[in-house]
Amino acid sequence: EFEGYGSVFGVKDSHDDVVVSGAFAASLRAWSDRKALPALLWQHRMDEPVGVYTEMKEDDVGLFVRGRLLIDDDPLAKRAHAHMKAGSLTGLSIGYVLKDWEYDRSKEVFLLKEIDLWEVSLVTFPSNDEARISDVKNALARGKIPEQKKIERVLRDVGLSRTQAKAFMAGGYGALSLRDAEDVGSALNALKNLNF
Repeated sequence: EFEGYGSVFGVKDSHDDVVVSGAFAASLRAWSDRKALPALLWQHRMDEPVGVYTEMKEDDVGLFVRGRLLIDDDPLAKRAHAHMKAGSLTGLSIGYVLKDWEYDRSKEVFLLKEIDLWEVSLVTFPSNDEARISDVKNALARGKIPEQKKIERVLRDVGLSRTQAKAFMAGGYGALSLRDAEDVGSALNALKNLNF
């Protein structure tokens, strides 16, 4: 799960656009009436959804979003999640149809007053530089226990054999034999630094 701002009000973006407070209100109402939310895409690619949004609303800052990547079922979502956790992918960006706008000559910006929101993408370079992911949670932080196969894979990644990983999952630490102690000790130390 992650959260952040798909758009921040009052910020001049790289296209000289400024989204004004209330610009998403009508669109979010229409989505709510359909019991749906805009798409969660990868880099504005319509053929590459990577998850679902679970919450989207306007607040005093901008368009707040909370979403979930389909990391168990989609390799691209898993890759995106890895980059989000590492901090190499932090941007969010909106895809929309503009319904109402006004040009402010004094500020030389387009004021976007009503936006029909279609999607909010994970992006490397957001047009609105303040539209960012603010939090990425792993399974443990969400209070969930990772699937057994994921834990087995992590145990193998940190040095346990397949047999040792399965024994650990079946009977816990005590199921491993003394001859495995050195391998297990180093593997358990490596586990302390991992996220599921």
